[in-house]
Amino acid sequence: MTIRLAMLGDSIGAGRGASRRSETAGARLAHRLRDEGATVTTRVFAVPGARSSALADQAEHAAGWRPSVAVIIIGTNDLLHHTHAGRAAHQLADAVRRLRETGAEVVVAPAPDLSALPDTPAGLAPVLRAASMLLRDTQIIAARAAGAHIADGDHRTAEAFAADRALFCADRFHPSSAGYAVIADALYPAVTTALAARRHRAGRPDATQGVRQPQRAASLG
Repeated sequence: MTIRLAMLGDSIGAGRGASRRSETAGARLAHRLRDEGATVTTRVFAVPGARSSALADQAEHAAGWRPSVAVIIIGTNDLLHHTHAGRAAHQLADAVRRLRETGAEVVVAPAPDLSALPDTPAGLAPVLRAASMLLRDTQIIAARAAGAHIADGDHRTAEAFAADRALFCADRFHPSSAGYAVIADALYPAVTTALAARRHRAGRPDATQGVRQPQRAASLG
């Protein structure tokens, strides 16, 4: 059976900033799953600039494709446009529930820490960090309650991006190809956990049978 991997959310889900399509987060995830022996097809429903309010339409389109696993990367634009954290989290949870209605497992990578951006003024960093953490925490609670798996729960990607400016592309905002490698590493354990849950729910082996399970689910900033 073919694994159908859907990417939803904003410009990170869409891969903006990567030098090649093969270096986006979705493509890297598919490549790693194929290396483990799975057959994978990927579709991108993510839209650059999307806020959580756009997830309803994305989830509806993705639902028609009936993905095995849907990865949602969202939060940056909600932070930039000062979306209320509770409202954004509610919209995310609704999208998770819609996708799960189709039988998909859902992986959510919550909001990044905008204070890690290279051009963040030192005086503004604490405010951005606090707003980012509030949205992340609210998203995680809502997404888990809706049945999602959480990627980058320990927020290690934010630490990596803050420490290495090469993880940003030339616009100093979106990830570079190297940055997408870090993001894919954070997503992969949660994706494999989601695939194992789908296999268990189906009560039979499928194309994910050969995918090795990580020791623990990591987590995306």
